[in-house]
Amino acid sequence: MRPCFLLLPLIGYAALVPAAGPGDPALSPDAAAPPLAVDTQDARSATGTPVEEEGAMEQGREGVRTITEGVARTVDGWFGDIPFEKGGKVSGSVRFDFLARQDEGLENNFRFRVRVDLPNVKRLGYVFIGQDNEQDVITDQPETFRRQHQLLSESRRDDQSFFAGVGYALREFLEFRAGFRGGVDDVYAQARYKKLWRFSDRDVFGLRETIFWRSDDGFGSTLALNYDHAYSPSWSFRWQAVGTISEDTSGLRWGNSFGMFKAYPNLRESALEVLVNGETGQRVDVGEYGLRATWRQPIYRDWTFIELSAGHFWPQDDDDPERRRSWAAGLMVEALF
Repeated sequence: MRPCFLLLPLIGYAALVPAAGPGDPALSPDAAAPPLAVDTQDARSATGTPVEEEGAMEQGREGVRTITEGVARTVDGWFGDIPFEKGGKVSGSVRFDFLARQDEGLENNFRFRVRVDLPNVKRLGYVFIGQDNEQDVITDQPETFRRQHQLLSESRRDDQSFFAGVGYALREFLEFRAGFRGGVDDVYAQARYKKLWRFSDRDVFGLRETIFWRSDDGFGSTLALNYDHAYSPSWSFRWQAVGTISEDTSGLRWGNSFGMFKAYPNLRESALEVLVNGETGQRVDVGEYGLRATWRQPIYRDWTFIELSAGHFWPQDDDDPERRRSWAAGLMVEALF
């Protein structure tokens, strides 16, 4: 087995340093930067639609929530008599992605994620189901480094899988997850450790390490780091890095991101990032670098969003004599429930 746990000494060091306490608004490795400047003075959505109005989208969203909650109530009732209202919660998202890339053509994908807290099975923590990129889910990649956010192509048949399982937060900083992907014989497990340090009102550093195991590929480890500096309530700089090593890789798969983020009223935000990724032990260590610009805003109330991305990248594979150039554009529509 490869030395997947060389990153573990960082955990021992992190445990010696005080972390952000409960309720601390410090950013996590997955949080958006900077914090959004939201105008909640009026009881209206970002599009100006009165909250009382019921449209087709609202009815569809409520239908998804009702069906999901109905299943959750039934399952929860198998384990006890505590009413679902006392601690039960259903949340999730449905996402449609469209990608056009100069060197790979057009494609589209569908993703969904659901998390259910069941009051009668609190000892098991929570239940999750979804459909997403198999590699990204199991190796616990931060959102910034997932394929759809990096404007990289993926096959719905070969790269995406249905997954389901249970999670349990042993401590605020330690979480365990176990489940299956594709079929019930393809199982995986994760142990995630995370810690935050707030150095000042403007500076936050985050660390997250995940030890994972999957039945067909063995053990591995992903370390994610991020540093945020807020220049103002709406402007901030963010650096992010990730490294993954496993029995399935010949070296360390790594990525870096440097970006400026701007938040606007009504849940709108923009970003400009420099992205670099690669793998050690290859003929070409830097697989790709490039620029990505992103704009995100609500298109219906405060729970349906559109995200537009455009980028210019310079990829190179091991068998390429020199780097190629490729433009890319992405469109994502996401509904939260």
